[in-house]
Amino acid sequence: MEMQKAIESFSIDGKAVFCERYGNGHINETYRVICDGGREYILQKINKHIFKRPDLLMENIASVCGHVSKKAADPRGALTIVNTKDGGSCHVDDNGEYWRVYDFITDSLCLESVEFESDFYESAVGFGNFQNMLSDFDAKTLHETIENFHNTPDRYKKFVAAVEKDAFGRAKDVKEEIEFALKREKDAAVLQNMLDNKALPLRVTHNDTKLNNVLFDAKTRKALCVIDLDTVMPGLTCYDFGDSIRFGATSAKEDEEDLSKVNFVFSLYKTYAEGFLSACGGALTKEEIETLPEGAKIMTLECGVRFLTDYLEGDTYFRIKHPRHNLVRCRTQFKLVSDMEIQWDKIKNAVN
Repeated sequence: MEMQKAIESFSIDGKAVFCERYGNGHINETYRVICDGGREYILQKINKHIFKRPDLLMENIASVCGHVSKKAADPRGALTIVNTKDGGSCHVDDNGEYWRVYDFITDSLCLESVEFESDFYESAVGFGNFQNMLSDFDAKTLHETIENFHNTPDRYKKFVAAVEKDAFGRAKDVKEEIEFALKREKDAAVLQNMLDNKALPLRVTHNDTKLNNVLFDAKTRKALCVIDLDTVMPGLTCYDFGDSIRFGATSAKEDEEDLSKVNFVFSLYKTYAEGFLSACGGALTKEEIETLPEGAKIMTLECGVRFLTDYLEGDTYFRIKHPRHNLVRCRTQFKLVSDMEIQWDKIKNAVN
């Protein structure tokens, strides 16, 4: 009933005749809606437990989409928000839940994994174009919808507190992982320190640059549009670059238990760097380009620290499938960091 009321509150073209769950997102509830005239839409219920201020989140998205839509070469190159009948960007139902609607992007393709190396290149072009189109956008005007999201020193503070509290008695079994993280604490603060000292410019960042957050043209398989903008906030370009590398330049899944199968794939890293810089390199400063490798290492390390922190705190943030799931995830990230350190000179030279 609430879903039906939500659909009817938006200025859609026609009457909704079909609605089904859509995609593989774990945060929001997403549905594909088809109207009697054939128009299609994406309907989402925003997870207000993760995003405490959906109203501010939607302000961010509306600002960014409006800016990108003016520059995108293809009309499908930016998400289009459908307003409510009273002119708002979202509908609040009787239970206090927030709903929004986007135009469905036709003839598009969403990939869950890299099928061809060119897919990874095109995803880099997609996120690079996103950075390029927003290079003249004042990032300070955006709300920080998740406080200290990529503030790595702050993540370490939470990690150290979790180790000291050891609420579930797990620290004794992960001494090696704790030592690995603490040994790199100083290095992990490099980017945040540069931002604080204004050595790097504040940019609009996506902050969740996984492959499946770029839509591809179904016919040409070229990058079309960046989606899932809930975490769009002020940040550093190297955060977005680094998170893509963390997720994509690897030989195994994030929760692979056999670490012998987990390796940093330099060729994929080089491919992504080429695509990313071809799309946005001209909009970046020399210092930003030089810190892209640091972004790859620090985002991977930070993610591993977050997994380990959650494991020590009793698995309260990340969804798990078994009691050791976060520990397994942590180990894969730390293995990738180790591999990066071994190939560090090569990694830096590829960008330079």
